[in-house]
Amino acid sequence: MSHQIATDRTVEALKAAAAWPGADRATLVTLATVLAATGADQDGASYFEALAASQPDQVLPLTLAGYFQVRSGTDIAAGLAKLDEAATKDLGPAQYYRGLALARLPASAGHADQAIADLEFVLAVRDQFPSAMIRAVYHALAAAYAAAGKDDLAARAALDSGLSSAPAGTRLEFGGGWMNAADGFHMSSPAIAEVAPGVRVAHGYDFGDFAFVGTGDGVVVVDAGTAEHRVRAALTDAGIDEGDVSHVILTHAHFDHAGGVGAVIGPDTTVIAQAGFSAELQRQRGNVFPFRYFTGDGNGDGHAVLSAISVDQPIASTTSMSVGGTEFVLYPTTGGETSDALMVYLPATGVLFTGDVMMPYLGAPFFAEGSPDGLIEALQLIADINPRVLVHGHPVLTELFTVETIPGLLAALTELRDASLARIRNEQTLTNVLDSTVLPETLREHSAAVGPYLAIWEHFVQRLYQQHSGYWQPDGQGLEPIGPADRAAALDLLAGGRPEQFAATAQTLLAQHDAALALEIASAGLVRHPEHAELTRLRTQALYRLMERHQLQDPFRFLIYGELAGVELGPVAAG
Repeated sequence: MSHQIATDRTVEALKAAAAWPGADRATLVTLATVLAATGADQDGASYFEALAASQPDQVLPLTLAGYFQVRSGTDIAAGLAKLDEAATKDLGPAQYYRGLALARLPASAGHADQAIADLEFVLAVRDQFPSAMIRAVYHALAAAYAAAGKDDLAARAALDSGLSSAPAGTRLEFGGGWMNAADGFHMSSPAIAEVAPGVRVAHGYDFGDFAFVGTGDGVVVVDAGTAEHRVRAALTDAGIDEGDVSHVILTHAHFDHAGGVGAVIGPDTTVIAQAGFSAELQRQRGNVFPFRYFTGDGNGDGHAVLSAISVDQPIASTTSMSVGGTEFVLYPTTGGETSDALMVYLPATGVLFTGDVMMPYLGAPFFAEGSPDGLIEALQLIADINPRVLVHGHPVLTELFTVETIPGLLAALTELRDASLARIRNEQTLTNVLDSTVLPETLREHSAAVGPYLAIWEHFVQRLYQQHSGYWQPDGQGLEPIGPADRAAALDLLAGGRPEQFAATAQTLLAQHDAALALEIASAGLVRHPEHAELTRLRTQALYRLMERHQLQDPFRFLIYGELAGVELGPVAAG
């Protein structure tokens, strides 16, 4: 088999960061998840075996070495011995990975009961695990229950995983997002979480999160989701009547934070937003998402809803206000996504609502918006405020971008911006810049920031490059724009007009983990040979491989590939 053509920069960066002394546990878990999700089991076994040998006092590398040894089948007995040893030294990750590994073994191996015990233990303490790790527990439990002859429990666990409609053999158990054509994409299962006394966040009811702050004069709602019926569902689950809402504070003018505002506005409700909110609404009118999974078919006319929003109290400078004895401090900022960002701080509880100022995509990737400098300024402002808890506009961001990560993220992104700009001004291509700026050395001193940095860095560089270069690139890209039909025709000439040549190339690329290139080849082949069944199958397979790769770290790519493949996933069962 040939070697992979396109290097996965983020995986290589994760490998480097995971080997640093004092590496954050989340970095190791993220690396392990990506390797497992992409079927790189032998690579994982080799990497973590070496890491465990170099860090004999650390339990997590030992755990992961055993996990991948079992997954790869190189020496199952030795892998199980490592997992058993780790389980005697630590509670939590060792049981999680041992349960997943044992559940993969055939029923005749006799490990189903131990797998069930481990995985049921994880569910009992699921709040100690990132939400994206729980789907794999239900998925593995379904296999373990089946191996133990507990068919009813197996069917229930399969349903609870949300993967019942996914094709067998796909590795989609390593993320928490779910989607379908009607409901669109949700980054987590619906849940009401209390992050501080009187402060509740509605996770997963809609594409974006929103919050309810109880005061002596009623409820202050922060953001309003995408669709009114989803906001109303959250209100019901939170035990809040629409008439209880006294104020609505909107963090910015994107559809997923303001589209459901009709569910929380009454005749006496005060709507608060940044002074630039109305101008941002004007810009948003021309932005139409090309993929329906972002909102779902049941969203209605989002642009009409946004256009009808009237702001009662525009905020142009830092403003302190009291509602029913609860103090709110409002911070207008540029932020990394839109120019009308408004952060909301509750000094009494130390909770800061940031909206999408730290959205990894720096604006919607399809539109000319987003600001690397604005992101850095927002990070500095957050550091100055020094909150106790950060609540973002989406659940995965709230778990990833914690208060502890801000200093390191600020330092690393500042270094990334300066290094990237220097290379852009030196007329380097985008791929050259990406290859040269993956992992700043400053992160060695801020290990907790590695995860959020790697979720941002590629999009950060792409946005920076787009804003500081022309439509003609140093490598000749853009000089002669060529459409996909013409490109497909040229490739068809190279293939001698034979769809089998496209299929053979796509198959080879998939085998060497070049799913993105395989998708390009299969898609080009289908432009010229639209009825070819094998090319259709290979294109779908490439889409699944890309979903598997991005399910943990890149929700936008995940949902786009999911829509292109026609995938529908259910939510993971709530605890």
